[in-house]
Amino acid sequence: MELKDLKSLIKLVTDTDITEFNMENQEEKIHIKRGAEKEYVQVTAPVSAPVQAPATAPVAPSGVVPAPAVTDDKYDSVPSPMVGTVYRKPSPDAAPFVEVGDIVEAGQTLCLVEAMKLFNEIEAEFKCKIIEIVKDDATPVEFGETLFLVERL
Repeated sequence: MELKDLKSLIKLVTDTDITEFNMENQEEKIHIKRGAEKEYVQVTAPVSAPVQAPATAPVAPSGVVPAPAVTDDKYDSVPSPMVGTVYRKPSPDAAPFVEVGDIVEAGQTLCLVEAMKLFNEIEAEFKCKIIEIVKDDATPVEFGETLFLVERL
């Protein structure tokens, strides 16, 4: 990315209410974050030699290890859209959003993923039955990791 393009991105972030910006492709990764205390820009150049992952965990072109493949084709996985902490309940003393065996409608909240003190609702994309809860409450999760195994209805 050219320096003028990077400066344009920084100006876009500082001139708006955006507090964080991420962009990633096969060649570079850009992370711009701003806040009350400090502003910084992080740019990661591509690695010259490809990184070899263990045979059990293939590496995607972006360097992200994809979630393990579901062995049974009748189940779909619900992946985490971000890095953070999974919360299965809306508050510590509340009941979990879903349990194994529950049937959920499209748009229904399955869990929360907290990233940088922001709680993001993870919703069902289609009507389904919860087959397995892969991540426990208050556990860390990586981008693309499976949160739930579900069966489409």
